Amino acid sequence: MLIIDKIKQTHFSNAENIIVKFITQNSDNILNLTTQEIARETHTNPTSLIRVAKKLGFNGWTDFKQAYHREWLYSQENFNSVDANLPFNKEDSVLTIANKIGSLEQQTIQDTMELFDNSELEKARQLLVSAESIQIYGSFTNSLIANDFVTKMRRIGVQVDIPSNYDDPRYVAARSDADQCAIVISYTGSNEKTLEYAKMLRKRGVPIISITSVGNNPIAEMSKSNLHITTREHLTSKIGNFTTNIAIIFILDVLYSIVFAEDYSKNFETYNL
Repeated sequence: MLIIDKIKQTHFSNAENIIVKFITQNSDNILNLTTQEIARETHTNPTSLIRVAKKLGFNGWTDFKQAYHREWLYSQENFNSVDANLPFNKEDSVLTIANKIGSLEQQTIQDTMELFDNSELEKARQLLVSAESIQIYGSFTNSLIANDFVTKMRRIGVQVDIPSNYDDPRYVAARSDADQCAIVISYTGSNEKTLEYAKMLRKRGVPIISITSVGNNPIAEMSKSNLHITTREHLTSKIGNFTTNIAIIFILDVLYSIVFAEDYSKNFETYNL
């Protein structure tokens, strides 16, 4: 989950709210400011800054401001075109809307490619090709998105399942073992049910490949490999999961292609039977 979204969901005292407002208004310079300088500017106490950092899940102020500044830089470098939360307005023609959505989806794939890390992809490849079977965990929407991935993987002989309502994901996770592999999809990386599945999987020794947004989150921390969804959307004040869905589909397509390439000739013949 983005720090800016955590801030919106966190309850702060009056003094802490003043600090948070100062931070968001001075994002470009936050890395260069000490706790004493911010406390002086906001007429608060340096210990209040540390409380803000800890409420947001960080060990201290230094950890917080470094992570916050990285997130701010990422947003400045990547989100200066079509707004993913409201990509068109009521005055736009149908062709303008189509162009804006097309541009947004192209930018989403480019953003996601830039977030790829070779070592994380290589770890994901090793986990997928060595697993006896693969399970996918996520929300109802994310599970629907993953259905095409399941179909393609099964056509090349790889057993992939999405636990459904008829086969409760909790029980599937509780029966899993280290010979399997799990792909856990969660935009925030802290969805309550998905996090519960991830904890069960880790307890059973099942290696996890997580697909989550940029930033620290519990599911990513439990994973052997973490692949990032481009983080263009807010949790609220949006009209659709435009970039999230496209990023997940793209990542799953990449994972399928990596597995396919492991035995290209055989898989090509199998897929085209």
